[in-house]
Formats: sequence, C-alpha cells, structure tokens
Amino acid sequence: MSIQANRVHRRPALAASVRWSVASSYVGVTAGAWIATWFLELDRLFPGKVMLILGFGAALIVVLADKYGTSDSFGPANRVTLARAAMIAMLIALIGESPTSQSAWFAVIVASVVTTLDGVDGWLARSRVDASEFGARFDMETDALLIFTTTALAWRYGKAGPWILAGGLMRYAFIASSNLLPWMRRALPESQRRKTICVVQTCSLIGCLAPPLASPVSDFVALSSLVLLSGSFAIDIAWLARRT
Repeated sequence: MSIQANRVHRRPALAASVRWSVASSYVGVTAGAWIATWFLELDRLFPGKVMLILGFGAALIVVLADKYGTSDSFGPANRVTLARAAMIAMLIALIGESPTSQSAWFAVIVASVVTTLDGVDGWLARSRVDASEFGARFDMETDALLIFTTTALAWRYGKAGPWILAGGLMRYAFIASSNLLPWMRRALPESQRRKTICVVQTCSLIGCLAPPLASPVSDFVALSSLVLLSGSFAIDIAWLARRT
C-alpha cells in the first residue's frame, strides 16, 4: 500500500479520534468556565467568550490534524497538549475581565497546570514512541500561545508595562520573518537552552501574575525574562544567518 493510500485509509479513524478528543476538552473546559464564573464572580459573558475561543481553536485543530497527522489516532500526548490549549482559552477570556485578586490567582493556577502538563505530553510522546512532527509543532505553538496570553495578562493586571507584550509576540514575529526571508526557514537544531529559557519565561510570567508580587519587583522579573528570551531568539537568528 502506498503512503498516500495508507494515509487515506487511516484518515477517517484519525478524524474520529481528533473530534472525540476536541469534544471532551470542549465540554470539560466549558464546565470549568461556568464554575469559575460562579466562584470568582466573573462577568456572565465569560463562559460564552471561552466557548467562542474554544470553537475557533477546535475547528483549527481538526483541520490541521487532518492535514498533517500521520497516525490513525490523535494519541495521548496530543490529547494532553489539546487539554493545555483548551485551558489557555480561559486565560485568553480573562484578558477582558476586570482585574481582581481572585481572578489573578485563578490565572496563576490555570497557567501553572498548563505548564506542568507541558512535561507530561513530552514524556508521553517519548515513552510511547509516538512523537511526530505535528505533535511537536502543536506543543510548540501551545507554549507560544501561553506565553503571549500571560504577557497580556501581566500588562492587564499592571504587573509590567506594554513592553512585556514583546515577549509574547516574538515567536509570531519570527514566523512572519521566515515567510519573508528564505534563509530563516531552515530547521533549527534541538536546543536545551531554548527549552530552558521557555520554561523560565513562562514561570516568571506566572510569578508576576501572583498578587503578592507587585511593581517594581514584577517589572524587574518580567524584564529579566524578556531579556533572556530576546537573547535566545538572537542566538537562533545568528545561527541561521551564518548558514545562508
């Protein structure tokens, strides 16, 4: 059986697996949004905003998994990444809410769970030997979305100035530049430095969101992590430039 024929053969099974996974995450996070609204006294529109964000993200994942997936199942690692992405929808919806100490702690808890699960999906992919290019990219873009969302929340909660958004936009600026500059499209080698700085950046932003950490200490922590992230991107860009 050819590769193309095999792909067509397993596509219905993959599509069913993806849709089941997406539906499960949608129901779970929507329920969480209603509970959070009640306990934290958020705007009544909060669950609706979460549902809209989830709907857009779910449609995108279904399309991309069908196009780039190479297995007949979505896989446990991708399901964990999907759960992480779904929980980020609640953080995105929080950006439009009035900042309160309760909602800040909620953001810290959700972002911490999302970050912790980042190690779980990687472990699952390696232990089950079902790592894939799609799964790696899905995980990377989920990390980037978490960083962007937490930078926006840090600004919204007065923990840093608008300059903190640069950290969240850096990944997307890199992608946009690679579409304009062919020499930036080369695949980068695996880097422990890159992974470590990503974790440091995320943990720093989560720490900034915690109510006890106020300005100017939160500004210093956020700025330090931004400098580290900028340096990491600069190293990667320099590596790509030397190989043009």
